[in-house]
Amino acid sequence: MGAEWHGILRAICARPCYACPVETMAVVRPFAAARPRADLAAQISAPPYDVVSTDEARKLAAGNPLSFLHVSKPEIDLTPGHDPRAPAAYAVGARNFMRLFEIGALMRDPEPRFYLYRQQVADHAQVGIVATVSCADYINGVVKRHELTHEDVVADRTRHIEALNAQTGPAFLFYRARPALDALVENQIQTPPEIDFVADDGVRHSTWTISDGAIIKLIETEFASVPALYIADGHHRTAAAAAVHRNRGGTGPSSVFLAVLFPHNRVRILPYNRVVKDATGWHGSELLRKLESVFDIAPAEVPTPKKKRQVCIYLAGRWYLAEFKPGLDSGGGPVERMDVVLLQRYVLEPVFGIAGQGATDRIRYVGGARGTAELERLVDSGEYSCAFSMFPPSVEDLMTVADLGRTMPPKSTWFEPKLRDGLFCHLIE
Repeated sequence: MGAEWHGILRAICARPCYACPVETMAVVRPFAAARPRADLAAQISAPPYDVVSTDEARKLAAGNPLSFLHVSKPEIDLTPGHDPRAPAAYAVGARNFMRLFEIGALMRDPEPRFYLYRQQVADHAQVGIVATVSCADYINGVVKRHELTHEDVVADRTRHIEALNAQTGPAFLFYRARPALDALVENQIQTPPEIDFVADDGVRHSTWTISDGAIIKLIETEFASVPALYIADGHHRTAAAAAVHRNRGGTGPSSVFLAVLFPHNRVRILPYNRVVKDATGWHGSELLRKLESVFDIAPAEVPTPKKKRQVCIYLAGRWYLAEFKPGLDSGGGPVERMDVVLLQRYVLEPVFGIAGQGATDRIRYVGGARGTAELERLVDSGEYSCAFSMFPPSVEDLMTVADLGRTMPPKSTWFEPKLRDGLFCHLIE
C-alpha cells in the first residue's frame, strides 16, 4: 500500500469525532490466527455449532474428516446418544483440532495481523475486520449485548475453549460505520482474496490478510474512538470467552476474544418467524375471527409484512396481512413496543396459551433465511396450525435497546449470512 494511501487515511483519522466520548474506547487488536490452507478451506470450514443439531452436523460431516464440525460438535464422533457435554466429547474435539495442525490443514500465522472476511449471497455483501476484542470491554459494557445467555450453554462453550486452548468460532459484532474504516476495507479488497469459495448454502466466503504495520496501527487507532461494539451473533461464545478470561486470572491471550467486526450499515437482520400448534380445537375460520380482536386482517398479496406492526398469518392454506390495532403498542419502552412482544402479549399467550418464551413443543421459531415456503410446509404438513411471518427489527432498534442496557426477547433477531467456524481460530495457550 503506497504512501499516498497512508496519508489519506491519516487525514481521515485525524478528523474529530464528536459522537465518540473520549473516555470510552473499544480495544481491538491484531492476532496471529490459525487458518486453514487455502485449498482446504471449503472442506474445513463449517456452519456455526449452534445452528445445526447433532444429527444435522453428523450428516454434514459424513465422509469429510476435515470438517470443522469434528471440532465444534465433537459428539458426532461418539456413539449416538452420548452426552455432548461429557468430558469425553471435549477431549475428542481437542484431539480433532490438534490433528488438523499435525497434517498441515491448519497453520498459525507467525505474527499478529488483522484479516478481512467478506460474505456474499444474492444481492447482499458484507465485509468485516477479523480481530480480537478485549474481554474487559465485554464485562464493562463497551461490548453491548441485546440477548440474555443461558448458563448451561455458556458452561458448554467455556469447557470447549478450555479443552482446546482456543477460541474456534468468532463472535459477530458491529459498530457504527466510520469513513476511515470503510475506505480502508474497500481499498484492501481490490486485491485477489487468499481464500475464496462458495459454501453449500450458496454463500461466497472470501478472506484477506492485513500485515502492513502502518495499516494495523490505523485500524487500532480508529477503533480506539469507537464508543461501543454491539453483539449481533455470538452472545454465548463471548460470555464463555469472558469466563475463561476470569478463570485464567485476566491476563495473557485469554484476555481477548475472537470476533469479526462489521459496520452497522452493511449488516442485515432477517425476521425470526413463528409456527404454532393450536390446542383450542378451533378451525381456521374460528381462529381467524379470534385474531380479529387483535388485528385488522385482509387477504395478503405477498407472505411478508412490509413495515412494523404488520404480521402475515398463514392459516388453512391462505396468507393474511394482519396489522395490530391502534393503541396496542402505546406505553412502555422500545422493547415493549417490539412486534414479537406484542404478538406474545396479545396472541400467543391469550389465544394459544403459550406463556413466556419457555421451552414448549407447541411453538417453533424459524429463521428468516428459510423463507416463507418453510412456514407453509410446516403448516400444510398438519404438524402446526398456523404461522406468523414477522417484520424484523432494524439494526438501529437493536442499538437503541443495547444502549439502554436492556435485552430483546429470545428469538427476536436472525442475522444472515452466518460466520463460518474454522476459518479463523485464536489460540490462547
